[in-house]
Amino acid sequence: MTAIDLPRAHGPAVLSATIRGVPEDFQVEEIDAFAPSGAGEHLLLTIEKRGMNTAFAARLLAQWAGVGEAAIGYAGLKDRHALTRQRFSVQLPGRDAPDTAALEAAAAASGAGQALRVLDQARHARKLPRGALAGNRFRLVLREVLGGRDAIDARLRDIAGHGVPNYFGEQRFGRDGANVANALAMFGGRRVARTQRTHLLSAARSALFNRVLAARVRDGSWNRGLEGEVWMLDGSRSVFGPEDWSEALGERLDRFDIHPTGPLWGRGALRSTGDARRVEEDALADEQSSALRAGLEAAGLRQERRATRLRPDGLGWEWMDGDALVLEFSLPPGAYATTVLAALGEVREPA
Repeated sequence: MTAIDLPRAHGPAVLSATIRGVPEDFQVEEIDAFAPSGAGEHLLLTIEKRGMNTAFAARLLAQWAGVGEAAIGYAGLKDRHALTRQRFSVQLPGRDAPDTAALEAAAAASGAGQALRVLDQARHARKLPRGALAGNRFRLVLREVLGGRDAIDARLRDIAGHGVPNYFGEQRFGRDGANVANALAMFGGRRVARTQRTHLLSAARSALFNRVLAARVRDGSWNRGLEGEVWMLDGSRSVFGPEDWSEALGERLDRFDIHPTGPLWGRGALRSTGDARRVEEDALADEQSSALRAGLEAAGLRQERRATRLRPDGLGWEWMDGDALVLEFSLPPGAYATTVLAALGEVREPA
């Protein structure tokens, strides 16, 4: 199931637009989860990158510092076609950092409009691990917007008030969605590199979750509880339930303190029961889903859960002169700005 196939919760598309005509039209800034300790063998760098993905920046950092790539840490992956600000850590025990001007020059020399600036640096006690961020802040510029402004404004108010289905974004599935087919080939015996294996396992899990969530969007249950629901606490991965419906649960759901969930597939029984489990099992009963489930179980992953709804924090928007629309909002880790855009309509990158 591709992003195009995923149903919208708030009705048909209200716009079409382009994005990423220039990197500045897609700005992402990590929201730090902690302050530097001020001492230690790791150098914590806050870096602004233009037209450069995280893995490439990490290689530049390793070359600049004269260390192996294993000495570089970062919390999350950021797109190439964007202007992004994120942290990296560089392990430099007993060493002063080289001049950052040399790093910035190496980035400029890499070509293709790529650039890198060091905004801040401080010593820290530990390597920066994956996921060590509180979220991401976005500023997106949609251009060549077609659609009625009243309808677009109304859809944005719906998104701000009710959230959107928490789909995995299309970038999780690779070019033309090929990662799912490659995952099936891997499960069938094709050998792949360790790093690729991780990506393919994630894609397989994500595809199954999206299928369940799509079924819940179609039946209108993506943002409300079903009998046998497993709940997730907002801002965490902690889950509880199933438990009998109560007014207290309803109040917590209404104020976005808890969210319904869907399965991230792996070994073990589904935690959901009743109607919630039936929706999940029916959505994943086809032949391809069965093969993906078997492959994930054989790979040793265990059952986990993910919230089925997502509400952008601080969503604001402004119409610019002409046909451009600026959106600003924050999302928790693991959520996708493209999922928010998909709730509006067809947003594409220019040819």
